[in-house]
Amino acid sequence: MTPEQLTGQTESHLTEMLIGEKYFLTHPQVQSDLQSLVKAAHDDGFKLEIASGFRSYARQASIWNSKFSGQRKILDSHSQPIDFNSLSEQERMWAILRWSALPGASRHHWGCDFDVFSRTCLPEATQLQLEPWEYLTGHQKSFYNWMLANIEKYHFFFPYSKDLGGVAIEPWHISHRSISKDCLSQLSPLILGNQLLSEPILGQAIIIDQLDNIYSQFIGNISD
Repeated sequence: MTPEQLTGQTESHLTEMLIGEKYFLTHPQVQSDLQSLVKAAHDDGFKLEIASGFRSYARQASIWNSKFSGQRKILDSHSQPIDFNSLSEQERMWAILRWSALPGASRHHWGCDFDVFSRTCLPEATQLQLEPWEYLTGHQKSFYNWMLANIEKYHFFFPYSKDLGGVAIEPWHISHRSISKDCLSQLSPLILGNQLLSEPILGQAIIIDQLDNIYSQFIGNISD
């Protein structure tokens, strides 16, 4: 993988794949396993669909900047809005990182990570929120329990199944084990720093200063 591929600057490592009624850019080496997972879910009564797949650096930067500037809500660990004006820039950065990846460091850049849900479990006229309660106690609970019991068979895992003090629990986020491991092993603070210097985001100076800590706490710190 090139630095541009690792940090979401290009789609050259990806190909389109039809999941449900939509096409998604995916890493070629995960497609067979993903198709098998979708079929297995279907056979057991779940229509597995993808809420979010590949995300470019530009898209991740847009999410980051809208939160850092106060245009979009920043949530606490319980998915409750935090008073934006009460946060220093550094506090803002740490709070955003609980729910939103640093641009250039999102696992969604690699084409092997997906936010998934079951269409058959989603109540009519209900919009998916991608909040933990939906999967732990709400309408996606039966699907999540099925995923817990089955995704390892298809070489996927939940990188954020536990709160390890970094990214908050994301029971919707699945990752292809071998491909994501390979990508993560190639992504370094140096590559990230160079990316952020070439395509700045809000809070750049604080991020660069804390990049090693960010990498340790929010990028390499996963449930495995």
